[in-house]
Amino acid sequence: MKRGLAIVAICVIGTTLSASSGPPLTLEARAKGAQIVAVASVADVTSWFAVNQYGDQLIVSKVTLNVEERLKGNVAAPGILDMQIEGGTVGNITLRVSDLPSLTAGERAVVFLEYTPSGNLIPHRRGLGILKLQGDVISGTDISIARVRDTVRQASGR
Repeated sequence: MKRGLAIVAICVIGTTLSASSGPPLTLEARAKGAQIVAVASVADVTSWFAVNQYGDQLIVSKVTLNVEERLKGNVAAPGILDMQIEGGTVGNITLRVSDLPSLTAGERAVVFLEYTPSGNLIPHRRGLGILKLQGDVISGTDISIARVRDTVRQASGR
């Protein structure tokens, strides 16, 4: 019995390690895959209950973004974009989605966006498509907006 549990534990650990290994998604890969890349600040967040494609009830938020700078795609700068993300607060119920950051008015970010078939803008590669900023640097890194700008330009062939 103990031997069987040990084998199961090893299999679970091995599966977890193999699932989490692999190269990280680079800025260049994000820029190539996204339809729109912009530096923006959050103007407003509006949340509501919705049902996803699997029939699950969840909270969805419309994040209104003030575009400061367009790095890729057909968007005016300055301009406004509405991005839809899972998670948010309705009344006294809050849904936090583990792979998406929560956003509040006033925060700044570099956003990598793509269109859904229904025409909504969502973060490309989910939470990997939202890089919050502290000043002109991506939070928790030493990567500047200037470096992101150069990377997006090179990835877009501009």
